Formats: sequence, structure tokens, C-alpha cells
Amino acid sequence: MTTDATLTSKGQTTIPKEIRDSLRMKAGDRMTFTLMPDDTVVMRVKSKNISELAGTLHKKGRKPVPVEQLSR
Repeated sequence: MTTDATLTSKGQTTIPKEIRDSLRMKAGDRMTFTLMPDDTVVMRVKSKNISELAGTLHKKGRKPVPVEQLSR
């Protein structure tokens, strides 16, 4: 999918609606931008928080540890 956007004088742009919809983005979602050696920019949506990921890595025979009990 390719769409165009414009950069404002303040360095802001709008992510086109069809891309936001495809990525299921909503207000408040965070993104990371990575500049690749060939000048390509990769944008990733950071929509997961740690509490949503809790329990996704489970080792057989071990009980999951609640996020609140993890040491910092």
C-alpha cells in the first residue's frame, strides 16, 4: 500500500487513514521510526504494553509470574 502525505513547517504529518485503519491505530498509539542505511524509514506501531504481553512466554512446568511481582 502506498499513499502520500505532506510534512508541515512544524515537522508534523498525518498518517493516511487507510494505513491507520489497516494497522488498527488509535489516538495515543506510539510509534518508532528507524532510518535504514538506504534512506528508507521504517515505522512500527508500539500498541502493546507490558501487561498485555504478560504470560505470552510460558515455559512448560513453570507457573507464570504476575507483572506486579517482577523486579525492576
